[in-house]
Parts: sequence; structure tokens; C-alpha cells
Amino acid sequence: MNLKKTFYMILGCIGLGLGAVGAVVPMLPAFPFLLLAAYCFARSNEKLHSWFVQTKLYKENLEDYVAGRGMTKKTKVRIMITVTLLMSIGFAMMGAVPVGRMVLGGVWAFHIVYFIFGIKTIPAKARDITTTYKKM
Repeated sequence: MNLKKTFYMILGCIGLGLGAVGAVVPMLPAFPFLLLAAYCFARSNEKLHSWFVQTKLYKENLEDYVAGRGMTKKTKVRIMITVTLLMSIGFAMMGAVPVGRMVLGGVWAFHIVYFIFGIKTIPAKARDITTTYKKM
């Protein structure tokens, strides 16, 4: 195994660990870490990637988004609230750096606009129906 694949595997495991913690801890978002894990596992090891996309963690948090269907309203709101809370901490700590506050405010605004208009909102029941349909 080469160094690049090893790096992706280690980074994917870190992302998976943080994503698993984020699925339980309300202040830590699971979605970006699981997305990182999916990206890294796809580039490191096919067996590891195949295992990851079959896990409940992946299916509940990423499957619809990666398939291009979008996210449920609940998932979008949870991510937006978590990011807003975490960015507000950074915003408060940058009291002496007005340029940093402006940049962080711009990133926050882009994030909110992207999640509202850039990612399709799917009904929660439609997600359950597609999951049920796949099992048949």
C-alpha cells in the first residue's frame, strides 16, 4: 500500500470517528466528517469504502445527499444550527479582528444560502419510502 492511500485511510478513519461522535453529540456535526470519510475511503481502499457505504451511519446521514436526492428538512436545520453556533463562538472570539469577523460572516451567510437554496429538501417520509423500496 502506498503512502497516499495510507494517508487517505487514516484521514477517513478520523472522519468516521468524529462523524460517529457527531451523530450522538448535538454540538458536533456528523455530516461533514462522514462526507470526508466517504471521500477518503473511496480513494484508499475499495473494501473499506464498500463496508462504509453499507453502514447505518452512512445510510442515515449521507446516502440521499450523495445520490443527489438532497436532504431532509430536519437534517438541513440541524446542520445550519450547529454551524451557526460554532461560527458564533469564532465570531465572538474575533472581537479585535474586524476583517476576520467580516470573512466569517460572509462564510456563514453563504452557508445558510447554500443550504436553503442549493440543496434540495426532500420530505422525511419520501426518504423512508425509498429505503423501504430498496429492501424489497
